[in-house]
Amino acid sequence: MATRTDYAASPTTPGDHRRAGQPAPRTSAKGDDTRRRLVLAARTLLAEDGRGAFTTRNVAALSGVSHGMCHYHFADRTELLLAVIDDVRADWILPYEAAVEGPDYRGAADRIVQLLTQPEGDALARLHAALHWLALSDAGVLAALQAEYVRWQTVFSRLFERLASESGSTVDVTPAAAALAAAADGLAAMDSLGTGVNSEAAIRHLFSALEQSISDTA
Repeated sequence: MATRTDYAASPTTPGDHRRAGQPAPRTSAKGDDTRRRLVLAARTLLAEDGRGAFTTRNVAALSGVSHGMCHYHFADRTELLLAVIDDVRADWILPYEAAVEGPDYRGAADRIVQLLTQPEGDALARLHAALHWLALSDAGVLAALQAEYVRWQTVFSRLFERLASESGSTVDVTPAAAALAAAADGLAAMDSLGTGVNSEAAIRHLFSALEQSISDTA
């Protein structure tokens, strides 16, 4: 895999994948609207045409702004992709972070399972696939996606840590969280290909087995 080069070891601020040292963008109501249109156009191009048609010029044309205005908001293609990754978080990670909150393990677990068993949807699946492909040749995009996956797996770590606490277990829940994150991601990819795999049954089976492995060590 490509390695990270000139990007910060962590986002500039939580959930913000600007390059290290890059100032916050100047904002106004009109500027925010233009920036939003560019990000939505970028998402559309990635979801519909993948990486082939993704250029700042094509994004500008689709959003109805000049190419120069696109570069006013985003210095290059990488910065635009980082903004897309930030934007996708609301459709992917934030619902899981909200679901894991609450006073008890069972309620949080039920909410997480419900989210995991919902279809990802074709547009989001294609968008994720395009971002993964682009990350192979762009260190900034790679680093941002790695950070997002760490954040996603942390949701499952927090969930299983709560189970361990409630059951009196001292087991390291990291492998269980990694297994669930990897399985969920793989099943989502299989669903997007129409393989016919019963992903809901698979998730519920795995979830039950992981719960048992944690509780049995109490």
